[in-house]
Amino acid sequence: MESKTDKKHIKGAKADEIQADTQIDEVARPLTPEQIVQLNERAAKADEYRERLLREAADFENYKKRAARERQDSVTYANESLLQKLIPVLDTFEMALAATASDGAAAQSLQAGVLMVYNQLKSALADAGLEEIDARGKVFDPNLHEAVSQQESADVPEGEVTQQIRKGYKFRNRLIRPAGVIVAKKPAA
Repeated sequence: MESKTDKKHIKGAKADEIQADTQIDEVARPLTPEQIVQLNERAAKADEYRERLLREAADFENYKKRAARERQDSVTYANESLLQKLIPVLDTFEMALAATASDGAAAQSLQAGVLMVYNQLKSALADAGLEEIDARGKVFDPNLHEAVSQQESADVPEGEVTQQIRKGYKFRNRLIRPAGVIVAKKPAA
């Protein structure tokens, strides 16, 4: 004795069988020229979408790499503006040390105190990544030096720094301030 549920399952199975037979018949029939054109258009559109997806994926990957690099740079060079503000303080300390070079006990005591503060500040800045550019006796490099003037010299080869007017500084291999220099040139004949 078959229950109502069993009859429903049998009817459903027969319906599925009939639908499958219909689909097989449709597949077995040859395609019309319109259907072939339509399939070719769909294939071309699918290829276009695939290419677009690949380009977008590559663009997004490049964006992620660029954003990560920019984020790393911002972390690495976060103190750069602070260091640019402190460099003139170093210059002032150097001038104060030069001014206290006169003879006398009071001047020597002042010079010793200023020198201690100067060395502490210099050490703290070096720990933060600040590096001095020493241009004295080196060949002029426009990437690191700023030529303030030229000086005729028979003793120093042309293009070499004869005098450093102002120290230059780099922060983690990035130039903050070029060294101000005087460059040698050949004497006029």
